[in-house]
Amino acid sequence: MDRRASLAAARRTSVHWSLLLPLIGPAALFIVWDIVVRAGMIRAILLPPPAATVLTLLTGLLGGALLNDFLFTLWRTLQAFAIAALVGVPLGVLLGSNEKAYRSVEFLIDFFRSTPSSALIPLFLLIFGVSDINKVAIAAFSALLIVIFNSAYGVINARKQRIMAAKVMGASRWQIFKDVLIWESLQSGFVGLRSAVSMALVIVVVAEMFIGSDNGLGHRIIDAQQVLNVRTMYAAILAAGALGYALNVLFLVLERRIVHWSGR
Repeated sequence: MDRRASLAAARRTSVHWSLLLPLIGPAALFIVWDIVVRAGMIRAILLPPPAATVLTLLTGLLGGALLNDFLFTLWRTLQAFAIAALVGVPLGVLLGSNEKAYRSVEFLIDFFRSTPSSALIPLFLLIFGVSDINKVAIAAFSALLIVIFNSAYGVINARKQRIMAAKVMGASRWQIFKDVLIWESLQSGFVGLRSAVSMALVIVVVAEMFIGSDNGLGHRIIDAQQVLNVRTMYAAILAAGALGYALNVLFLVLERRIVHWSGR
């Protein structure tokens, strides 16, 4: 009994430590940040103390102006991601199920996927003008390419043994597509969706910075920088980073729940 109790206690301790591990990086960052400011390596007018920055962040998100900008950026990101997911996943699966069809458009997908999305901002300005639609459109386009690429390759690289087993059991092409290929594409598809939501957030923030905007975290960052309001600037940067991290964790949790058979 004593041995079992000690093993159980050791497991609980291990679990507690594993929960604390993700906090080590942020703690180290803020400690180094504080030391740099206190030692005068960087003037406080350029880099405020971390405590003051976090206080500005919390005050802004708890009903301040920063909350409004945060919600606008989140809404634009979700709009762009929804468009990319609803169009990209079915299109990627269809292209992946017909390798010849995918190879015929592979160059276009890889070309635009490799082109920096910010380089396309002038093109989207000409098409959509200075509007919210522009910000959502360019973010959705960038995320769409990632979703199509990963969904298609998930189908193309589906395990041949499962496809052969389905054929041996007399499954039709539609049944193989519906019951094998789609499910086999989920793991790669979720990787694409996770990358796509991060890309959508990045492009939305960049668009808010450089395309005429009255709100959003990108607008808040560039506006605070121009008037040297560094606390607000860093608080908005931390808010954008926290949003990106939260979206990434959300998709990791969804992936583990939905694609629970991954690697089996």
